[in-house]
Amino acid sequence: MEDGYGVMIDILGDAKLAFFAVIDGHGGRAAVDYVAENLGKNIVNGLQNVDCKVDGRLEQAIRGGYLATDKEFLSQGVSSGACAATVLLKDGELHVANAGDCRVVLSRNGVVDVLTNDHKVNREDERLRIENSGGFLHCRNGIWRVHGSLAVSRAIGDLHLKQWIISDPEIKRVPLTSDCQFLIMASDGLWDKVNEQEAVDLILRDKNSIESCKKLVDISLSRGNSDDITVMVINLRDFTTNACVN
Repeated sequence: MEDGYGVMIDILGDAKLAFFAVIDGHGGRAAVDYVAENLGKNIVNGLQNVDCKVDGRLEQAIRGGYLATDKEFLSQGVSSGACAATVLLKDGELHVANAGDCRVVLSRNGVVDVLTNDHKVNREDERLRIENSGGFLHCRNGIWRVHGSLAVSRAIGDLHLKQWIISDPEIKRVPLTSDCQFLIMASDGLWDKVNEQEAVDLILRDKNSIESCKKLVDISLSRGNSDDITVMVINLRDFTTNACVN
């Protein structure tokens, strides 16, 4: 099992400030465990050092948290890596970040809004970035991989491929509006077999997040998935606009 997750609530004493992460490791559990323990903390530490009312500063704190976690883990000299997708709920907004192929999906009145883009080498921009920096891609068993090894193009860790597997996340800010119902955060073990709208429909139908997560895992397994699966559902009705905390 090389998946993991992270949850931080009541951050800085604020019940409306929260952080969630889904993590998908490879090459052992070392990177997964490190990211689960430290990524949220590093982002929160960054938040305390910026004025979140200034445009771009909150994004800077999130990006800095990813890069700091990557640097700290690499310093240990361990070769494993981990993809991560995270959500910071703050001031009535979602701040969604990802490096790799974990995915975040928003239900807007029952309609899917996919908030992340997977970092895989079949993305032209990612392929060009790798090739322009001296890397190469090799197709193995029908899947394109960086240096014939890794199918994702961004992750935390991966010391032996760090020149090409960057940890810089893509970040998206989404205002929390009245049509925002819940988030589904999951590793690719779910999304490789289950359509996003199918997942949203199941959660709406069951109205029980824990049971719905179990059913989604079972559906993926029944369709032949052999990868680890982590699924998290976050009820956005629990969060409303709150004042900025510095």
